Amino acid sequence: MARFTKSRCRPCPARAQCTSTADNARTVGFPPRELRDLQLRVRTEQQTPEWKARYAARSGVEGTVNEFVHGHGMRRCRYQGQGKAHVQHVLTAIAVNIERLSGLPPAEETPTPRRPTAFQNYLDQREIPRPKSWRTLGS
Repeated sequence: MARFTKSRCRPCPARAQCTSTADNARTVGFPPRELRDLQLRVRTEQQTPEWKARYAARSGVEGTVNEFVHGHGMRRCRYQGQGKAHVQHVLTAIAVNIERLSGLPPAEETPTPRRPTAFQNYLDQREIPRPKSWRTLGS
């Protein structure tokens, strides 16, 4: 670990490129030789076609996990207990598989429209046009 004090960092020409800390000093860590050698060996291995083929399979699984988490709310279980959580995961997996086997795109639930606000009612009563969404104001 190397630590540079505030007085040494101030005249440095590359100071603008550094991140700032509370005391305006920099700390640089150097891993032990064994860890650095391991990192270099792993990074070299990641460039081989065999490693890339294995990673391709993993990336496919990551997409499925992402679908479960973001598309089906599987970050949190609806029920408590390992048994009930397992049943929820199995049933969700069956539903996802049926969805995929059907070949149809997943049905998007149409949200029920919210009731208009008092201000929106005011605009409507006076026939003043209003944008559908605040997001469309700039376009």
